[in-house]
Order: sequence, then structure tokens, then C-alpha cells
Amino acid sequence: MTSLLDSLMPATSGPEGLSVEQARRLMLDHLAPVTGVERLFVRQALDRVLAADVISPLDVPAHDNSAMDGWAVRHADLAADGETRLKIVGTAFAGRAFEGKLGAGEAVRIMTGAVLPPGADVVVVQEVARSEGDAVIIPPGQRREQNVRRAGEDLRTGSPAITAGKRLRPAELGLIASLGLAEVSVRRRVRVALFSTGDELRSLGEPLAAGMIYDSNRYTLWGMLTRLGCEVLDMGVIRDEPAALEAAMRTAAASCDAIITSGGVSVGEADFIKQLMQQLGEVAFWKIAMKPGRPMAFGRLQPEGKAGPAAWLFGLPGNPVAVMVTFYQFVRPALLKLAGVDPLPPFPALPARLAEPLRKGRERTEFYRGVLFEQEGQWWVRPTGAQGSGILRSMSAADCFIVLEPGREKVGVGETVNVQLMNGLV
Repeated sequence: MTSLLDSLMPATSGPEGLSVEQARRLMLDHLAPVTGVERLFVRQALDRVLAADVISPLDVPAHDNSAMDGWAVRHADLAADGETRLKIVGTAFAGRAFEGKLGAGEAVRIMTGAVLPPGADVVVVQEVARSEGDAVIIPPGQRREQNVRRAGEDLRTGSPAITAGKRLRPAELGLIASLGLAEVSVRRRVRVALFSTGDELRSLGEPLAAGMIYDSNRYTLWGMLTRLGCEVLDMGVIRDEPAALEAAMRTAAASCDAIITSGGVSVGEADFIKQLMQQLGEVAFWKIAMKPGRPMAFGRLQPEGKAGPAAWLFGLPGNPVAVMVTFYQFVRPALLKLAGVDPLPPFPALPARLAEPLRKGRERTEFYRGVLFEQEGQWWVRPTGAQGSGILRSMSAADCFIVLEPGREKVGVGETVNVQLMNGLV
């Protein structure tokens, strides 16, 4: 197995650590989709990742048909100048075609989706024509093929309707069903183990002694992982003891594709995650030039007796906001890569003008929590208030991240900043 450390040697980093883009790219470059495929009914496949191309078993549409309610006519019968009078010979309904062939000087009343009568090559919308007894009057200016949908113009038999790697949304479910397919092949879910570390943490329902706090990180992580469609193993709170942490890491690595921990990755005396990663596997990096979330470890563990691929470990900080920021910036794209999503979705972003001044360290990227608003046709953004990495309410109040890149220190009111929209990200 190629050493992660050797592969990272060409990368350069400053005193603050790897840049956000370096860390994200190095992480993604080492990940490969999980193996394993499931066959599911279409209604069970929402948000799953397609494992193989869906090949169309038929032409879509299956026949030449009308795109509008109106009159099916022959372009050759229409006068270049002035109106044309045609004889009405029948009606074509969706699901009940006109029987016969359209002859010279004839017209068929046709409904949207109805099969186009043989010989017809124009559909004239009903609003511009008028009927007089058994005849219809067509105005000039009609174009050949107007309002006509030809068989196979959307999909040809044997062509890919949806390519592998697509995450199946409601539109894809409808498309699969429109092809008459009841089942689809999808990749298995990514299995993720998570646990929090810290002697000060208590689970819900336990009493709090002095200095203790309730563990919120497992709940935000569970929510984020569930939205990604992962299979989640919640291992609870693990004590700050090397033996207990080692046992938890070995258990998780034996059954899961990825492990997410929160806490224990900084330089405190009780921060054991990084050293255990080095003992049980490899650490690719553990410091990123960003705020919040600078101490984040990434590496892999090869469990004892497991011949398969190693488990990837994401050691996140302990502060609640730092957990969420590092998850969205690094863990989310990594898990989508493991899930087989191809291509990876970009971060939903737009430029906006800053409503309040901000300042930051020059060499790092900072992620402020913000609120977008529109004013006089322009997008503006303001921070949610106090931005401490332990203030989880700042995430709850936000609808975007304000991203301040390296090189920017003071950003004044009215300056343009990049904004990552949480709608579609979180």
C-alpha cells in the first residue's frame, strides 16, 4: 500500500498548515468509490448513486407526436400567402390515434401527446386557426415540423439515459420509470462510524456534574451523514484513555469504510487521536490553514485481520462549529467520492457585498457564518453575530458561509466576498 506520507511530499504548506484547497485535493486524490452493488426498486433508489448506466430499452418519445393541442396538417397543402381551407377528417387523442393517413387538403384535430397521423408534418396551434363546419382555416406563416416531437428525439433505443455516478433525484426516478424499468443498480451505502471523545462529555439523559457538557457533535454529524445517505454506526462518547480509544478505532475500522471522530486532535495532553492514527495506520495531515477547524487529521487505518481496503479516518476538532465547517469543506466531498458520485458537485456559491467589516489572519482561509439578503437588486451578506467556534447557534442562524481567502486581512463594507450557499450544501 502506497504511503500517504510519501505521496504528500510534493505538497507545500505554510506555517499554518496545508491550504484548504491543498488538503481537499490531496484527500480526494487518495479516495476511490466503495465496491458493492444493490438492485433496488425505483421508489427505494432516491438519493442513491447509480452503479451502471441506465440504457434506454425504447425510443423516447416512442412515436411522432404533437407538442400542442391543434391541427395536424401537411405543409405542402399550405398557401405561402393568405389562408388555407382544409377538410376536417377526424381527431387524434393521446392514447387513441387517428386511423388512416392524412391526404391532400385534409386536417386532423389533434391533442397534446397524440400520435401524429402519417403524412402530417405540421401542428397548427388551435388558438390561431378557426373551424367552419367540416373545415378548418389555417393562417399563413406555418413552418414545417413546428410543434412536432419526433420519435427518439430525446432518447434512442440502446443509448444511455442516465450515466453511472449520478445521484438519483426525483427527476431521475421519473425518467427511469418512463422507460418502463422497475429496478435499478446502485452502489451500496458508505458505512461510517462516528464517536466523540472527551471526559467532559455526557450523552443525553445523563446528569451533568460541574464542568460537564452534553455532546452535540454526534447529533449534528448523524444529521449530516444521514442527509448524505450514509449507513451510520454511532459509537457514543469514548473516554480520553488511549486503550479505550484504540479499541473503538479498531472496532470501527473492522466494519466501516470511514471513521469520524470529534475532539482529541489538537496538541493538548489528552488529545490522543493523532498519535493513535500514527500507531494504527497513517496520518496524511493534521493541520490546515483555516478557521475554524485548523486541527483536523486525515489518514487511514488498516485493521488487524482485514484483507480489504483500509478505513479512512477523519479526526475533526471538538468545537461544534469547527466540526460542521470541516465536515462540509472536507468530509462531505470525501464521502461523496467514496459513494461513487461522479462528477463531484461544486460548492454552491455566489458573490455578494459585505454589509459589515471583517478581519482575519492573512495566511489562512476563514469561514464566517452569514445571512444573505437582497437590496436594490444586489446580494448582500452579513455575519450572524458572534463567530466563536463553540457557538453552534451561529450555524443555526446562518444560510451561507462567508469565505475569506488567504491574502485578505481587512474586508470593508461594500467589498465583494465569495459566499457558499448552505441550501444544497447542508
